[in-house]
Amino acid sequence: MASISEWYVGKNVLITGATGFMGRVLVEKLLRSCPDVNALYILVRTKAGQSMSERVQDMMKCKLFDRVREDNPDFHQKIIPISSELTQPGLAISPEDVQTLTSCINIVFHCAATIRFDEPLKHALQLNVIATLQLLSLAQQMQHLQAFIHISTAYANCNRRHIDEVIYPLPVEPKKLIDSLEWMDDSIVRDITPRLIGDRPNTYTYTKALAECVVQQESGKLNIGIIRPSIVGASWQEPFPGWIDNFNGPSGVFIAAGKGILRTMRASNDAVADLIPVDVVINLTLAAGWYTAVHRPKTALVYNCTTGGINPFHWGEIEHHVMSTFKRNPLEQAFRRPNANITSNYLIYQYWILVNLTTLYLHDLFYCFTIHTHTHTHRRTNHTSILTVCGRNCAELILVIFQTFNFDVRQLNWPEYIENYCIGTKKYVLNEDMSDIPAARQHLRKLRNIRYTFNTVLLVFIWRVFIARSQMARNIWYFVVSLCFKFLSYFRASSTLT
Repeated sequence: MASISEWYVGKNVLITGATGFMGRVLVEKLLRSCPDVNALYILVRTKAGQSMSERVQDMMKCKLFDRVREDNPDFHQKIIPISSELTQPGLAISPEDVQTLTSCINIVFHCAATIRFDEPLKHALQLNVIATLQLLSLAQQMQHLQAFIHISTAYANCNRRHIDEVIYPLPVEPKKLIDSLEWMDDSIVRDITPRLIGDRPNTYTYTKALAECVVQQESGKLNIGIIRPSIVGASWQEPFPGWIDNFNGPSGVFIAAGKGILRTMRASNDAVADLIPVDVVINLTLAAGWYTAVHRPKTALVYNCTTGGINPFHWGEIEHHVMSTFKRNPLEQAFRRPNANITSNYLIYQYWILVNLTTLYLHDLFYCFTIHTHTHTHRRTNHTSILTVCGRNCAELILVIFQTFNFDVRQLNWPEYIENYCIGTKKYVLNEDMSDIPAARQHLRKLRNIRYTFNTVLLVFIWRVFIARSQMARNIWYFVVSLCFKFLSYFRASSTLT
């Protein structure tokens, strides 16, 4: 059995979503671990005033590619950008580029998708389903295609309590739904969206489920694999621990907690946090591409890429390790000392929300009057159902994979991973220098002293305004104080006797 790296020798690879988080890690891993791959064709669109070539140049300058850059300074020559737009007919790929792709591509990795949970249904359908249909149509014209790998999500079927590695049927046929919504006004689509998505929480999970059905319908014509990652987080090992480049998912929550802005989250401490490192997902993706091309399964194989059922870790444990890490390695200019708490109690949660918002408004007001700047903090909570995800195909594939493409999450040390994740948000997302940690610690001590001073002043104020003026309040106060002294005397006497 040839190794995965050997199989990719001389191959031409097409990647969608290559400028996104997972797409970039996929490009880097291919260039580093499969250095003899022939070429990586990536679909890129213009965005925010940047041309296609400018976006590719920015991507290749990223620190993510440092290891590849050391081994092969000319790695950029293997990256061939193709102008494309997922919202346009035929993906807006020129006839010349279509001819190039159909004549040389050996494997397709479809990573592109909108990950916004609140995306209008029509737009989510266009990006996640229609674009997938058009890419499948293009793939069927490719003369040397050996595998088509589609990146889905473990939450495509989050309305189920138990999820196997199968594609579940939907109450609506995707192509008929597309035809029906095409002529409808946006306001009508918005009104019927809740009925269409049913018990799914948002349009993202609904359209990703539709995309899986679309891919399955083409499995008789192509060799197809589907990867279902759960909540994708920072890298575990490759290209280096803790690499992350965005505020999405848990990263934004960790940073808000580290800055002292996020003080509470309504969740269960015992709920499983099904995080999956991005390099694990990419290693599995490349391994599945090799396996699909070599073994040519008769039906599309689904790989549930999750940790909850194999190496579970809970939100309460994550909260502990995040707070511990940011107290040892503080973020610069923290708003308050890190002290976020997870609670399932609605009243406690609402209390802390009120306190937090009041403090933030006072903070903004202070800056308005002092340095004339105003900062808005936006926090979006994503609710996902508690589910069990089984991954037999993933487990079986582990048995034939070499260490170069490790995706065995049983080896994942969660405390170490969470610490690297938090430090990664500091280094790579916020671009903070680790040498400034002593100053950040000093800032936290200053915040602690301010908090102690404020609490002392508040107690004195309460005493003078409420307790000192009321005989009943004074009696209660003296009773509580005397009771505390009695307990202290009792414990002191007990310790003396022992």
